[in-house]
Amino acid sequence: MGSLDADGQPLDRRLAILDDAAESLARVHGSGKQAELPKVFEALRWVLSCPGGVPAVRTRADRLETAGLFLGTDWARPDILVPALSASSLRGDNADTAVLEVVSDLRLLAVATGERTHPLVTAEQARDHLSLVLAANLRMLFMPPNEAERTLQGATPRMARDLLRHIVEEIGYNSVLENLVDEIWRILHQRPIQVDEIKQMITQIAVARSNPDIDLGVSALGADRLISSLYGASDGSREDPGVEVYRARLDTMDDGALRFEATGFARSMHDTGLVSPYHVVLLRFLLAKEDYLISEALGLSSTGIECLLRYHDLVRALIDEAVHIETAQCIYGLALLLERGILHQPPVAPAMWRALSTRPSEYSRERLKLVFGPTPHPRARLLSGVLCVLGQPLGVGQGDNPTCQAARALSMWSSNDPDYLLQTVVWTARDDEIIMHFEGQPISSRDSVSGVATHLPMDLDPVSLLVVPHLDRIYAEMGRRCAGREGDPHRWVNPEFHGWWSGRGFHINVDVATGKLIDLTDFLRDFYASYHPFHNGNLPLIHPQPAGIAVTDSAARFIGWHAITVLRVTLDPEGVMRVYFYNPNNDSGQDWGYGVVVGTAGHGERFGEASLPFEQFASRLYIFHSDPLEPGNPGSVDDEELRRVMEHIRASWGADRMPAH
Repeated sequence: MGSLDADGQPLDRRLAILDDAAESLARVHGSGKQAELPKVFEALRWVLSCPGGVPAVRTRADRLETAGLFLGTDWARPDILVPALSASSLRGDNADTAVLEVVSDLRLLAVATGERTHPLVTAEQARDHLSLVLAANLRMLFMPPNEAERTLQGATPRMARDLLRHIVEEIGYNSVLENLVDEIWRILHQRPIQVDEIKQMITQIAVARSNPDIDLGVSALGADRLISSLYGASDGSREDPGVEVYRARLDTMDDGALRFEATGFARSMHDTGLVSPYHVVLLRFLLAKEDYLISEALGLSSTGIECLLRYHDLVRALIDEAVHIETAQCIYGLALLLERGILHQPPVAPAMWRALSTRPSEYSRERLKLVFGPTPHPRARLLSGVLCVLGQPLGVGQGDNPTCQAARALSMWSSNDPDYLLQTVVWTARDDEIIMHFEGQPISSRDSVSGVATHLPMDLDPVSLLVVPHLDRIYAEMGRRCAGREGDPHRWVNPEFHGWWSGRGFHINVDVATGKLIDLTDFLRDFYASYHPFHNGNLPLIHPQPAGIAVTDSAARFIGWHAITVLRVTLDPEGVMRVYFYNPNNDSGQDWGYGVVVGTAGHGERFGEASLPFEQFASRLYIFHSDPLEPGNPGSVDDEELRRVMEHIRASWGADRMPAH
């Protein structure tokens, strides 16, 4: 008799039910398939919950696909699936979505091992995809389900873990960890503020590294480099002795040895963007030493050293208050803040002193403790976030929330108006309210009842966690006050919401009422004349400018509208004119289809910047601002170049938006 499931039914009996359901699905056509799908999903859940169910479904994946299991879903196109999204599919509360992900991965496993072929993916592509799926779910692969998973998701975590174990048995750990290491470096090059998940992945890599049965192969060197950045960046911490032992070692070191420790941590921090907990122990120890050792530990250049020496009391107070084991990452933020030299701006240092003395409200304290825990105390947690946001303006992320406008505002203020950013933090943390003005009239975040987000965001840095809900409500209220006006409300909202430097010239190529493209040629000519150095008199972009893009997936299908910031336009090292921009969506490296692949490194990008060749960027742009007093030369733009841009639009998000001829 076959294996039994939780109901006592043998696996072969469940497989017979699944086969019958799949045959029924295959027999019907059109809308009739929707009526049959629930039976197939139910049978699949029963089979996958049994021991041996995963390999049994693997042998049927081809038949299920042919029957129409994936029709009308993203899984129908395995060539455009994003491996990172498998985590939310497998861990989410939708059991049918989890089943689709499992069957799809089993289908690709059959392709990767040569059991079958697929018209849309090769064996190599299937193997690479599965390696990244395993990488995205490494914690699930190594760790047992927690109580929340067991309670809320029932058998889904077990089914997902059975899938992952089955895949890794077939393709091994080597390619998984190699891809994971590459993926971590790709993300780190963008220098995000939030790196807790990355640190957890590195910890899991360290666990795998210590297992003699797992051969990391060529990925071993890169893995060791990541592991050492957290657990052995200096001679004194080389064997990961524990923070108490390391602190005791510091007492025995002279200034020369301390300097050697400091330079080791600083080099690792600036190389990876990650901060070791041992770095915290050293930096707090150095508060009793000379400033030059602190500057070595922060890895400062002459600019940062000058800022440290001028404001050494403030810097020491910030270290004492904000730098703890749990907030180690803010050391990198502090170093970059000093490198920016923004403390020399007259309002910033006094505003930082005020932030040090600000007592968060009870509501703010509870929000911070709910997300980050009680240690360190909420004010220290908030200050650590302030250091990160001011040091890494392009590292601010929106999390899994529709709040790109608010994230963009925080990034823009950090870059351009840091004292105003500090003001909004104090208003929020102390008063639980922000008041902004729209066309002379005050708007209170407390009185504005709703924003774009339908729930309070939780997956944000400490500053964004408190400030974004207020900004989101104000942004939505500004939009409501534009109701009834002709055209897109961003024309009026963006300059009032983001700041005076947002250009008052407003350009849009989509008719708000119909969604159809309008005035496309003039729109593109104006964009070239405003931003392209060859057509605007070689004027550089002075202030970051808000813009809106039409986001597409790797099949060039329209996904939605998205807020970004244009940072600069210049020739890249290979002589290609590129637009460098800030994208708040946490990972800027994306394939937008039709050959449009966003770059984050290798094309002259600075940390945190995304980039595209000018033509490709223009093909995804739908809103931009400009200075109407500096119109450039629209007539100098080449017609052939405009034709290529419009072809990109027509082949992607504009396919059904082009006006009829």
